Amino acid sequence: MTYNVNYGLEGDPAGVAVLADGWADMVLLQETTPTWERHLRSALGHVYPHMAFRHCCGAGGLAALSKHPFEERDYLPARAGWFPAWRLVFDSHLGPLQVLVVHLRPQISDTGSVLSGYFTTPAIREREIREHFGALDPSLPTLVAGDFNEGPGGRALVFLKDRGLRSALGEFDTPQDTWRWPTSLGAVEMQLDHLAYDERLEPLDVQVRPVGRSDHWPVAGVFALRVGQGEPGSQADLLRSSY
Repeated sequence: MTYNVNYGLEGDPAGVAVLADGWADMVLLQETTPTWERHLRSALGHVYPHMAFRHCCGAGGLAALSKHPFEERDYLPARAGWFPAWRLVFDSHLGPLQVLVVHLRPQISDTGSVLSGYFTTPAIREREIREHFGALDPSLPTLVAGDFNEGPGGRALVFLKDRGLRSALGEFDTPQDTWRWPTSLGAVEMQLDHLAYDERLEPLDVQVRPVGRSDHWPVAGVFALRVGQGEPGSQADLLRSSY
């Protein structure tokens, strides 16, 4: 599961409750804070015995909650954008699984304009993902997960697609919007959060879960390890994990 919990709601019981059922083997969070960490460790330590947090720059906090051990490999500073990224390797049911957690530049200009930011930030997100992509180990099955702040046609996701990673959400019959924001003219809704997977993984189910009070909904998926790739008649292995 990937979930932007909203740093302005730190410690919100509804946000903690989203994760309390332990549905996912692995949870990747954006916009965590020290207060979020205290509440999540206190409430969910028995569900997710393996946790790590990286606090940064207001809304730039990241966290990983897991039922399986994992290693922190690279904490990638924000050079092009506002927030860092994080490369982790999980000891999952599928074997070693590499995950890049991202929180790419919002569609806001340096002066705070949403209108100009809509046109000026796509190139920034592409530079961000290009820099982060260089840290990946090409020998490991890979997920890139988090708040991309852009839809499936965005330049960061196109960059990943050109390198063999696809956003899984659009492949399933599920509501597609993952973010909403109230305005005087009604709610604005967009698909900003993604689980992008490489060719060694097979998505079995991906869904947006309309729960919690954050402006983002959690995106949850079940993946299997694909075996015999490239061979006629190859199928996905029955091993599966939920994220």
